[in-house]
Order: sequence, then C-alpha cells, then structure tokens
Amino acid sequence: MPMIRPTLAALLVLAAPWALAVDAPDARVPTWANGPSSVAGSFPIAVWLQNPANAAAYRAAGVNLYIGLWDGPTEAQLAELAAAHMPVMCAQNAVGLAHLADRTIVGWTQEDEPDNAQELKGGGYGPPIAPAEIARLYADMKAKDATRPVFLNLGQGTSFTAYIGRGVRTGHDEDYTAYAAGGDVLAFDIYPVNAAEPAVGGRLEFVPRGVTRLRAAGGGRKPVWCWIETTRIGKDAPAKPTPAQVRSEVWLALIHGASGIGYFCHSWNPSFDEAGPLHDPAMLAGLTAINGQVRELAPALNSPLTLAGAGVVAADPTVPVAVLAKRVGSESYLFAGALRMGTTMATFTVPEGASVEVLGEGRTIPISEHAFSDRFEGYGVHLYRVVGKP
Repeated sequence: MPMIRPTLAALLVLAAPWALAVDAPDARVPTWANGPSSVAGSFPIAVWLQNPANAAAYRAAGVNLYIGLWDGPTEAQLAELAAAHMPVMCAQNAVGLAHLADRTIVGWTQEDEPDNAQELKGGGYGPPIAPAEIARLYADMKAKDATRPVFLNLGQGTSFTAYIGRGVRTGHDEDYTAYAAGGDVLAFDIYPVNAAEPAVGGRLEFVPRGVTRLRAAGGGRKPVWCWIETTRIGKDAPAKPTPAQVRSEVWLALIHGASGIGYFCHSWNPSFDEAGPLHDPAMLAGLTAINGQVRELAPALNSPLTLAGAGVVAADPTVPVAVLAKRVGSESYLFAGALRMGTTMATFTVPEGASVEVLGEGRTIPISEHAFSDRFEGYGVHLYRVVGKP
C-alpha cells in the first residue's frame, strides 16, 4: 500500500511556478448522452439503495442521485423517482431496458463489491467474482446501452489491502487494475469510524487513501466516487460517526480527487433503519450543510485548472496536511485537510492574493510574502478562497 504524502503539491504543480496548470488527464466531468449532468456547476451527491419514497427528503438535504434500487428497478420505483425529480443508477434489468428513453435512469450498476469473497447459498464464502467476469458483464451492458455509464463499486480492500474479507485474494492489489476495466465510474467503500479492525478503526485517512489507489487503478482516466459512513452500521461497530467526521471524510476524499460522493445510510444498531440520517436531526443538518458547500464549490472542484505553485508544509510531520488548489474564472481556492489525528500548524504557499477567506468559518487570514499559516486539529478541514492582490 503506497504511503500518503504530506502534500499534493507535487501532483498539482504541473507548470512553471505562479502559473495555471491543467489537470491531466481530467476525469472529473465526463459526458454521456444519457448520463449524469456534465454541467461544471453540478456534482454527484448520492445515497445507496434507498426507498424512492424518501427521495424528496433526500433532495431537500442536497442529495441529487440514487444508486441502486431494492429488487429493482420496477415501474413503480421509476415513477416515484421521476415525480421527485431524482435520477438513479440502477440494475440493467428488463424494466430498466424498457426505459432507455427515460432520463430518470442515468447509469447502470454492476455487481456490488465483486472484489470481496462471495457468500455461498449453502453457507460460507467462495472467492471474489473474477475481474474477467466483471469485464464480461460490463461489455454486455454497454452493448445494450452505450449512452449511460456503468457504475462499479468495490470494497474496502481498495484502501485496506490486508482486509481478510477478500478471502483467497487478500493482498492481491493487482486485481484492482483489472476490476477498473469493468466500469465507467469507479467507487469504493470503507467506513473507518465503524471499523472494528484496529488497523483501520478511527483512521479517517483510509478514505482518501482509497481514492488515490482507485484513481491509479483506473489510470486517472475514470471518475472515482467514494461512499461515506453516516450511521452506526452494525451491532459490533465501536462508534457512530459525528457530522464533523463525515465532513472530514467527504473533503479528504475530494481533496484527493474524488469526483462524486455517496452516503451509506443504513443502520442495524440498535435496530434496522434504512434511512438513518433522515431520523437523526444532527446528522441530517450536518449532511445538508456539507452538501450545500460542495454544491457551492462544484465549479472549482470540477475545474481542470489548478493553481501551480501552491503547496503546504505541516509543522508536525506526523500530522501531514494535504491541499488541492483550484482556479475557476478569476477565483482561486485551496481545500486542505489533516490526514492524521492530532494538532499541527500548516504553512501554505500561494502565488497570489492579499488574504484568504476561510469559507464557512467567518475568518480571514492575511497572506505575507506568498504564504499564510493555519491550525489543524483532529482530521480538521479548512476551505480557503484567495482574496485581493498581494
């Protein structure tokens, strides 16, 4: 497993200092005739396997995409989603194929987590689904409809290579490059706050680590989305994520190049609840705020332009800080987050501006000699907009 570097500056500086650079390759806003919106101001914010009856409530919280439908799609499910103006990526069954002209369907879903050991009907587990089979299913779906992307979600082995849930393929990282051929949009899930495994538990850095690894598996040519935990999922889960932890996971994923996010909303603790965040006022408020900020900053996140010469150095090397520097129109932004639990001061280098506005925090920090500093605590995230002339 590659180590996470303390800064993304080496990835961002693609031209001479103080110049604008174009991300290469750019897989942030791909276009399909009947796929998700490719408008620069849009950003995929999804929920997994939710009841269409809750689509309006999720939309009010800033969600703009359903992925997966239980035993669907059915005619009733598609009608309900259409009425709520909620697009969906779903299985390519007979009902779905009968709706090729329906713009409610914006993508097709592959087998979920094929990289994990597969449950056998008679009990126990067999090997993962072979990448060759996923590639075959992909080719079959594209032959039936090439106007929509195929969505492929992979398991936590994407990030945590020692995950024993992969069975006989545990540690075989080379599988992921092969799996990446089986989808147009790649995604993965790992839930560190819920993780009982000591190597992962509470370590939010496994989320951006998975984004980095999956982007590499796709050769940087395919968008990578990331699932984020929102509930105490299982009965053995040691903790429930807080809205602050969810915000950190979301932004650490985006800083590392995720071009879509999704929320896992199910909980079995203390009892089953399919739509946990809708019944948790604090989490619902947190998600609504996160989603609003992501939507507001979508033009910057989707911009192919990075601000070359921007970088960051953490005073405490055991608490590295990552930064994504973006330029859209006349505006420059720096999105930054700490990759470990702990506290550090971080010093940012910027090629322009007199100060930075810390978005959503009511603070302004002056820039002096192309640099400014800020404090990061406990996987903290700060979002900056560069203001004025130096």
